[in-house]
Amino acid sequence: MVKYRQLQPRQLLPMLHSLPVSLKWLSLASLLLLGACAKDANDWSEEASEAALYESAQSAITAGNYSQAVARLQTLEARFPFGRYAEQAQLEIIFAYYRSRQAEAARSAADRFIRLHPNHPNVDYAYYLRGLASFEEDENFLTRIFPLDPSKRDPGAARASFEDFSRLIERFPASEYAPDAQRRMRYLRNLLAEAELHAARYYIYRGAYIAAANRGKFVVDNFQETIAVPDALAIMVEAYRLLGQDQLANNALDVLNANYPDIGYFDDNGKFIKRDAVDKGEKSWLNLLTFGLFG
Repeated sequence: MVKYRQLQPRQLLPMLHSLPVSLKWLSLASLLLLGACAKDANDWSEEASEAALYESAQSAITAGNYSQAVARLQTLEARFPFGRYAEQAQLEIIFAYYRSRQAEAARSAADRFIRLHPNHPNVDYAYYLRGLASFEEDENFLTRIFPLDPSKRDPGAARASFEDFSRLIERFPASEYAPDAQRRMRYLRNLLAEAELHAARYYIYRGAYIAAANRGKFVVDNFQETIAVPDALAIMVEAYRLLGQDQLANNALDVLNANYPDIGYFDDNGKFIKRDAVDKGEKSWLNLLTFGLFG
């Protein structure tokens, strides 16, 4: 029995010289066709592997395994940087970082997507996710267990989130994410205003009355229509009185009385009450143990 050995294309080419002209052309056409089929098979295999990676990442996101989703999306982008899922992978990796509470990574990924695809139809989603990442950045283990006042924490992330949502609304006012961004901005405005009030009260406690008055004025000038405005005016009244600036104190008092007569800063005779006076007495053991967070 004769055994046949399969010949590779490079081994077939020398044999063509011994064939008639018509058979040469027929053989060449067959080789080209075989090569094209092999290339199509490889292309299909790559496309299938790209789709499989994308579907795998989607499954990880659905299951809440965001670290695994990030790894698969990164692999997808590295192996197929110009593939059909590349841009979508860049967008969804922002979401995966955000849900895994990696705020800095989410913002960096959002910045990269915005820079590379400024005219992408879903670039507004990148702006929105960037704002969400900053919005929830200052949440930690303690804040999920204890009812801590968020206005007493570092307001840096809140400011960054407010700016991100502002850019989104400014650039894409008709975006489907704009209404939620506006609601979050209202909350952030109140949060930032309250943070200014905490600083002002601390300045009064330390005897820095000019700084306290300036903080109160900043709230009145920049955070109109927030719940902090009447407290800011009251702080201005108190700080100016402590400075001996009676005219400035009376001006702030007139504004407070005209706009917020029932807020609780006046007694039955219309006399101003220092509702925000700072207690300079000894701190409780709970206050000391929690570094001023409680007690």
